[in-house]
Amino acid sequence: MSMAVEKHGHVIDRYPSRVEPEPRLKNREDPVVWGSATHGPLSAGHLEKYERDGFLTFDNLFSEKELRAYQAELSRLSQGRNVKEREETITEPGSGEVRSIFDIHHLSAVIGRLCRDERVVMIARQLLGSDVYFHQTRINYKPGYRGTGFYWHSDFETWHVEDGMPNMRAVSCSISLSPNTEYNGPLMVIPGSHRKYLSTVGETPEDHYKHSLQKQEIGVPDDASLAQMFEEGGIASPTGSTGLVTFFECNMMHGSNSNITPLPRSNVFIVFNSVENTLANPFCGLKPRPQFIANRKGFQPIVAVSGG
Repeated sequence: MSMAVEKHGHVIDRYPSRVEPEPRLKNREDPVVWGSATHGPLSAGHLEKYERDGFLTFDNLFSEKELRAYQAELSRLSQGRNVKEREETITEPGSGEVRSIFDIHHLSAVIGRLCRDERVVMIARQLLGSDVYFHQTRINYKPGYRGTGFYWHSDFETWHVEDGMPNMRAVSCSISLSPNTEYNGPLMVIPGSHRKYLSTVGETPEDHYKHSLQKQEIGVPDDASLAQMFEEGGIASPTGSTGLVTFFECNMMHGSNSNITPLPRSNVFIVFNSVENTLANPFCGLKPRPQFIANRKGFQPIVAVSGG
């Protein structure tokens, strides 16, 4: 049962944001780990680390043969005819190169199978303590030389305010299909930041996603709050070779630098949400974001498929 509280037929906003004149850090009201070590592939040590730091990494879940097939599919998709004209495609603000393709589990049978692979689905189920469904899927490309970064933010803050996700019961999974080095714009996280919720400043504009998916400026932390989180947790950057898999908590403060190296970076990005945490109306009072960004029609549990 969802922990969202209903009153007069409406879900109460337990994590208000973008409504006050000043930012505010508060303790989260939801568990971090919803499952147990006896119900899934993760050990008690894994769950303790996730509870403490907010992320886990694995570098041997997929074979080289599998990874080559996924790399070939990403290349095919990025070069597809009219790919830049699709509504699911987000391009780089300057160069116009493909930045992200959303709803990828529907657009590609190959990547769709990866998203349903039991090696990742079972971890998501264990962390969230329930069956899961896809809130969002996409592939991200960060081309060499001109791949732009993404400023610090909590995904949950956006999913809550703009999509109506009631509680912190979702997890993101990033599957790297190129090396993530310290210098080609890898994911950066602030360990422990998932245990605080930052209420940010700034009213949400209509159709905010059209700008925010290229460059997010609303829903980002103020300098003082970011400095406090950094002082408490520092910064970690999960780096590794092709096939690195990173799970990180939905409220984790994270971002990435631009990629000015010749080395492109790409990954498959899957957001698993608990079937007990399905979307309500957006808490910002605006119309919902498009279905390809925030799934609000298909909450059926994912049927995991065998990998290998």
